Amino acid sequence: MTPRLLDGFCGVGGAARGYQLAGFHVVGVDIKPQRRYCGDEFVRGDAVEFIARHGHEFDFIHTSPPCQAYTTLTTGTNQGRVYPDLVAVTRRALQRTGRPRVIENVPTAPIRRDLMLCGEMFPELAVLRHRWFEFGGVRVDQPEHPKHRGRVAGYRHGCWYEGPYVAVYGKGGGKGPVSLWQKAMGIDWTSTRREIRQAIPPAYTELIGRAVLAQLSAAGFTPTTNPQEVNPEWL
Repeated sequence: MTPRLLDGFCGVGGAARGYQLAGFHVVGVDIKPQRRYCGDEFVRGDAVEFIARHGHEFDFIHTSPPCQAYTTLTTGTNQGRVYPDLVAVTRRALQRTGRPRVIENVPTAPIRRDLMLCGEMFPELAVLRHRWFEFGGVRVDQPEHPKHRGRVAGYRHGCWYEGPYVAVYGKGGGKGPVSLWQKAMGIDWTSTRREIRQAIPPAYTELIGRAVLAQLSAAGFTPTTNPQEVNPEWL
């Protein structure tokens, strides 16, 4: 039986694709329609409410609450718009499920720093894209963080800078074609820049997914759809 994973705040599915490669059946939930979502199933709805109702029915839960409230590019507001802070409410909903879980977000988000991943840890990527992960019920060993080989290529204040990394962020020009973004991130199922820049590289969650499955297997875990059969080793 294939283990089932709930992908909360799923977006286009950067996390989903990595978990699929690791061996999970992935169900995504997002408040917005995601017609290019690459997971196995998609549910449109409030991710926190769905976790509260159905999170216990899954073997592992990944969440990526919106990061705009924490990113240094917006510092919580953008032209008068205030972004929601959903980390705390998401954490509470996850804890109540009793299931193994993870929260992913940007370095400035208020989450525990159990794991940090950088694109430089993955030879196939050409982005830096540092992300933090807070786990519950499982752990993932921290890989070595290689020294960065240079800067992100692109224009800064009218000057072009060379570098080994692609600027997969923002709306300005001078950041290369979409095909370059796709290759840099390991994302090939969407060509929409907004969707690519809001995703995380699938390589991140493939690493996490394989580590989690190995840990659960070592603890005697077998996938189940019965919410009452909770292995105490997970908690």
